[in-house]
Amino acid sequence: MKFDSKEAVTHLDYNSLRKPLIIPEYGRHLHSLIDHICKIEDREERNNGAKYAISVMGSMNPHLRDVPDFQHKLWDQLFMMSEFKLDVDSPFPIATQETIFTKPGKLAYPQNHPKYRFYGNNITYMINKAIAWEDGEMKDALILVIANHMKKSYLSWNKETVKDEVIFEHLCELSNGKINLFKKEEELSTTANLMQVNKKQSNKTNHSNNQKSNSNNNNNNKKYKSNNYHSKGKK
Repeated sequence: MKFDSKEAVTHLDYNSLRKPLIIPEYGRHLHSLIDHICKIEDREERNNGAKYAISVMGSMNPHLRDVPDFQHKLWDQLFMMSEFKLDVDSPFPIATQETIFTKPGKLAYPQNHPKYRFYGNNITYMINKAIAWEDGEMKDALILVIANHMKKSYLSWNKETVKDEVIFEHLCELSNGKINLFKKEEELSTTANLMQVNKKQSNKTNHSNNQKSNSNNNNNNKKYKSNNYHSKGKK
């Protein structure tokens, strides 16, 4: 039998002539298998073929194969690679083009520009929560906690003493006049106590950072000694 090389070239199948892979990491053979499963007429046989394709896909990540969330992901990918033409019984909601490719809505990020930034944005939510509570001991206690928190935040940024009247004035302004501690003659925690709390928190942060820095330095020293030891051994 005479072999014609020119004629043989015309029968070669190139990937550039095939349709692009939807999920390339699964390879051409799995995509071809799924295309074949879509053409099976018997539904039971088609279901078995889909389960076999899922087992092949799961074998690429055996440690996640039996995790329910991962199984859901595999079934979604199976429908994606079939271009959503596969009609089988899925243990999960059948994925569609709309559910897979629809972009989520934008998150509504708070665009608050508080007048007193050193209190933070959360103080506004705390004040509104206190206003919504019924009058009583719990509400009074919450308002006092908010005022002390404001004083502590003020001191952490300004590093100076602050009179309680200043905090009362800011609290009254932020609450639109609904919280007025001037009438109750409340006394907040002393500046010394609040500064001590801020100092303890600052020391904890610095101590944690120093531990990380010392750990990194020790690791670097070990590497340096190891490199010197090996370099001397080579000499």
